[in-house]
Amino acid sequence: MSSGYGRGARILSVGIATTGLVTFAYFSVASHVLGPGAYGQVALLWSVLFVTVSVLYRPVEQLLSRTIAGRRARGLEHAHPLRTPALLQGGFALAFLVAALALRGPLQRDLFGGSEALYWILVVAVVAYAASYFARGWLAGHQWFGLYGGLVFFEAVARLAFALAAAVGLATGKTVVALGMAAAPLVSLVVLPWAFARRARGAAQAAPDRARGEELGLGRGGRFAAAVLVVMVAEQTLLNAAVLTTRATADAAAAGFVFSVLLIARAPLQLFQAVQGSLLPHLAGLEAQAGGAEVARAVRVTVLAIAGFALAVAAGLLILGPWAMDLLFDDPVRYGRAGLALVALGMGFHLMAGTLNQAALARDHAGRAAAAWAVGAAAFVGWLLAPVVDDALLRAELGYLGAAALVCALLAVVYRRGTSGW
Repeated sequence: MSSGYGRGARILSVGIATTGLVTFAYFSVASHVLGPGAYGQVALLWSVLFVTVSVLYRPVEQLLSRTIAGRRARGLEHAHPLRTPALLQGGFALAFLVAALALRGPLQRDLFGGSEALYWILVVAVVAYAASYFARGWLAGHQWFGLYGGLVFFEAVARLAFALAAAVGLATGKTVVALGMAAAPLVSLVVLPWAFARRARGAAQAAPDRARGEELGLGRGGRFAAAVLVVMVAEQTLLNAAVLTTRATADAAAAGFVFSVLLIARAPLQLFQAVQGSLLPHLAGLEAQAGGAEVARAVRVTVLAIAGFALAVAAGLLILGPWAMDLLFDDPVRYGRAGLALVALGMGFHLMAGTLNQAALARDHAGRAAAAWAVGAAAFVGWLLAPVVDDALLRAELGYLGAAALVCALLAVVYRRGTSGW
């Protein structure tokens, strides 16, 4: 199973590394074809969209991945419980739709400056991502990581196509660039026919297993999903609170500058989805089969690799950071090399926290993990709102590093507490 995890992580890394570059290209192109104000609104839409979909849909993705992987580790290859995750996912999507329609006026007027188009792009994109994230959990649980990587790659390419259309003159304006966010989750589902065909071949070739009925009730699944929902809220707070608070206290252009510098963290975090996507089912399988020693080994190897990567990125940004930001983004602001390095170190702690979080979920410590993330997120928001550092960009850089380090430390405590349940 360890070799399978390594192979799966490598396959998924190729797809998501490419996806990260494509996503970075989307915002780089957008910053050049749009003015600072319009780019800030697109960046704000992205922040709101991915706060929403990560909070609403990642819990069910993680629930599916953990449940299917654990069953497969016990020799149960078929009849995986999908009804409860589907009900939860559909309920989350419906709740969002009702809330968004009820709050249309404030959202359209106050968040998007009166833009009806940006409001409807948000609504359509959030609803469409329900299916995309459900598919991710299903693919990860079966460890079909090539298809998982293909899903997120097609999503990113579809989004970039709209920005490129604006760049070459086929269309103009922020609405066209933003439309890519609504089209992307729908295009990502083109991988499903290959997944269904693979599942059908496996079912035809395999002998009947000891498939059981629904093992995942709404109570158990709902508790797990609720805990992961808190984790997702906290994680997105670390990534987006600085953009939102800057937009509230300054303007859209300043929020765009903060967003651009935090892309240093976003791009590797998107790449880390490759590790996360394969790590949770791997750890869930190890927990079911081999016990704590193998789980500890997998976590240790991943954390050490992350530490080395983060230090290398920080060193690179100390040398080339301002030049690279000037090249990639058409911003009037001058980014400081020390601040960029702080974000890189924060990214390292964030990635380590993500690894420890997956171990906590595999060991049924979802509630404790949620508490750790909530404390870190609350501390970050408190820092952003406190008048300690006047410069919004430096305040975001320092706060991100401190909050990520705090969450990582708290999750390390959770991880060391053993394998007892909730």
